[in-house]
Amino acid sequence: MPSILDRDTFNAFVRETHAELAGATSGPLAGLTFGAKDIYDVAGHRVTFGSPTWLETHGPAARTAVAVQQLVDSGASLAGKTQTAELTYSLNGENVHYGSVLNPNAPGRDTGGSSSGSAAATAAGLVDFALGSDTGGSVRLPASFCGLYGMRPSHGRVSLDGACPLGPSFDTAGWFARDAAALEKVGRVLLGDTAPAATPGRLLLASDAFERAGAPVGAALQAAVAKVESMLGKAEAVTLAAEGLDDWGMNVFRVVQAHEAWQSLGAWITEHKPQIGPGVKERFAWASTVDRGMLLAAASKREEIARRMERLLAGNAVLVLPTSPGIAPKIGAPSAEIDDFRARALAILCIAGLARLPQVSLPMATLDGCPLGLSLIAGRGNDTLLLDLARKLA
Repeated sequence: MPSILDRDTFNAFVRETHAELAGATSGPLAGLTFGAKDIYDVAGHRVTFGSPTWLETHGPAARTAVAVQQLVDSGASLAGKTQTAELTYSLNGENVHYGSVLNPNAPGRDTGGSSSGSAAATAAGLVDFALGSDTGGSVRLPASFCGLYGMRPSHGRVSLDGACPLGPSFDTAGWFARDAAALEKVGRVLLGDTAPAATPGRLLLASDAFERAGAPVGAALQAAVAKVESMLGKAEAVTLAAEGLDDWGMNVFRVVQAHEAWQSLGAWITEHKPQIGPGVKERFAWASTVDRGMLLAAASKREEIARRMERLLAGNAVLVLPTSPGIAPKIGAPSAEIDDFRARALAILCIAGLARLPQVSLPMATLDGCPLGLSLIAGRGNDTLLLDLARKLA
């Protein structure tokens, strides 16, 4: 049988540091195959982290990342390492060093980053599911772009031991699947949670998130929202950010994430001076300028937002919102267009990250013939509630 690299026509898998692991002969994931974003260690293999310089300056891993080992021990076989955006600091699916990852369900359009390879490998049917990571939307946005189920867990629920960091207080180990049952099955393993899911409470609709996404997205998601309402009851419209979601995205999330990214990678960048691609280069340059005053103001506002969201989602409430402000941009779109899309996307995607909440993206709509996701957010720790709900909606 041809190897996964021979069958991969989407540039989903990494060639420079290929790794395979056979799954246990029994377990809840027995017989399934998966890809792992190339930020996760596999013993005896190196990691690219989307950067040739990172690959050159780091040796083989001594042990396999905890999340990867959990999946293998549960019966799933690792088919290969999947492509990632450079140093995971990007939301599109392009990498100047390793090329664009192609979107199987929206040809000619971005796959979404930074978990681009994991999304493409799953959407193309090369694997049954894939492990990614989500800091600012790097599972949720590719899920929306590629027509997949994508899960960002509560912060800290799934181990990131053995994974490359970007923004540690936002970084999560997320995953993709083509069907909701598989998404839940994988989630139960990674979360280590076999207890019955909680019963959902009231349904809330994030009116300001829909407004930020725009009328065409709202219209495209109308039937999907109605389907959720048919299960949970009429949604109550709420405004999350009186000051505007753009303020949350640009003045809170972006500042704290940038500070953490520079703390995580600044010393390595300064020492090795890698040739960083456009967009990512400018983000790291700005990250190096975030001072203590900027950080403290943003961090304080973040905790205020987290408390606000905790109150809102009490009693097992579920929040419905668009995953993305639109369909995937075309590959090679002008940088100004990409930057504008990124800012609008972060205004919506930052909500779960700032409040450390779980979010699932559901492939319940299309717009202009391309996939478009609807998202559900629940209170911190209510991950299995979302996974159970996704399966029932499917």
